Amino acid sequence: MGMINHVGIDVHMDRLTAAVAAEGSKECVYLGEIRHEQPAIKRMVLDLKKSRRHLRFYYEAGSCGYALYRYLTQLGVECVVVAPSLIPKKPGERIKNDKRDARKLARLGRAGELTAIAVPGIGQEAMRDLIRAREDAVRFSVTARQQLLSFLLRHGQRFSGKTNWTWAFYRWLEDIKFDTAEQRVVLQNCVDAVGFAKKRIEILEEQIRELLPDWPAKPIVDALMALRGFDVISAATIVAEVGDFRRFSSAPEFMSYVGLIPSEYSSGNSIKRGTITKCGNRRVRRLLIEGSWAARHAPYKTKHWKRKAQNASEAVCEIAFKAMRRLHKRYYRLAARRKEQCKVVTAIAREFAGFVWAVGIQAHAELEQCAA
Repeated sequence: MGMINHVGIDVHMDRLTAAVAAEGSKECVYLGEIRHEQPAIKRMVLDLKKSRRHLRFYYEAGSCGYALYRYLTQLGVECVVVAPSLIPKKPGERIKNDKRDARKLARLGRAGELTAIAVPGIGQEAMRDLIRAREDAVRFSVTARQQLLSFLLRHGQRFSGKTNWTWAFYRWLEDIKFDTAEQRVVLQNCVDAVGFAKKRIEILEEQIRELLPDWPAKPIVDALMALRGFDVISAATIVAEVGDFRRFSSAPEFMSYVGLIPSEYSSGNSIKRGTITKCGNRRVRRLLIEGSWAARHAPYKTKHWKRKAQNASEAVCEIAFKAMRRLHKRYYRLAARRKEQCKVVTAIAREFAGFVWAVGIQAHAELEQCAA
């Protein structure tokens, strides 16, 4: 490949700040600022190509997404999207600006100290956008419901039934009457917001189910649905967020990626382990913890489980049933030690992540066999 020019870019919505660190040199040259537009980026790349060295660009993953990565790749240069949380930082470093950030990326890239993230393909990113839109709708629904309940509570209106958001609850809402027109307007507005949020979630879930059969990763979603605790939405979310399970060489590496391993601060003879790290993908971590509550139930091949696993292979179903037995047994072993239930479920989620990785690897292997 020859000598490399390592180019660090600090990315903003309207401008890019660039610096270059040449391999075999200790210097880092500041290139200045350019507009965040394709013609300006192309001119910069053509100018840097005059050195006749291989170019490698680095920028941090952020709100600007992967459009810059794809355009630089299209121009025929190498680009690395860096994980921001894994960039080394000096303890005494207290000055931060765009120029310093660009130089820092270039120097660390030259030293090989930067950690790249897996850039999703266009199809994977499109499905992930759709699934995240549903998550936004769910959060909006939670907020709308909380606002309605808070308004009713302020005025002494309490539902006497067992559970909110049932048909009985909505009939009770219809019977509430306020004396002032202003309060009636507020009540109707809150009820309409809850109804709109519910409808929005239903529409997005329907779109996910309709588009899922045309997604190339559909067989992996079918395989994950064989695991108890997952349905079609949660399985599709995990596949859209993780992408290729083969980029993790082992189950512990996948557990670390989702932040389910214990934190540690040990030195010398002192060993201190704390709560889980909560690093990595929070969406996958949340789904793993939610799915781990199913470990409370006995491991039976119910009709519901058979319907979910009908498109999964025999090898995947074997792994899924093994996960049922092991996680159920471990749940009650930990619960018998009088541990807090949330801690027990978190420990189950860590092992559950290992089975998810195993199913993902098996599904990828089966896809390769079918392609061959």
